[in-house]
Amino acid sequence: MRSFAISEVAIDPARLRQALHLPQCGALVCFEGWVRDNHMGKAVQALDYQAYRELALSEGERIMREAGERFEIVGAMAVHRVGALALGDLAVWIGVSAGHRDAAFSACRWVIDEIKARVPIWKREHYSDGISEWLHP
Repeated sequence: MRSFAISEVAIDPARLRQALHLPQCGALVCFEGWVRDNHMGKAVQALDYQAYRELALSEGERIMREAGERFEIVGAMAVHRVGALALGDLAVWIGVSAGHRDAAFSACRWVIDEIKARVPIWKREHYSDGISEWLHP
C-alpha cells in the first residue's frame, strides 16, 4: 500500500490504523478531517474535491518521505477523498506511528499542514444560498 492515496470511495480508518499498528511502536496519532456544515460564516450543504491526480500522488508521497526523514517515526499514511462529499463525510485521514507520542503528534501535524499547502487538491463548497465556490483546502 502506498503511504499517500487519493480515494473516490469512503475512507476506512480501522483498516488504515491496523496497517500502522506495529510492535515497535508505542504511539499512533490519527487526524480525521470531516466535511462541516459551515465555513467563514456561510452555511455549507455539501462539497466536491478534485485533484490533479498524478501530481497529487507524487507530491503526497514526497511529503510522507520527508516526514520519515524529519521525525523519528516508524510509519505514516494519508488518504484524501475526491468527488462529491456530504456533511459529516471523512475527507482526509492521516496516521503516524512512532516509538513515542511526541514524534507521532509532531509528524501528524506537519503532514496535514504540508498536504494542505503543497498537494494540488481543490474543494468546491456548496452553500445553502445556492452559491458554490472553489477553494484550495
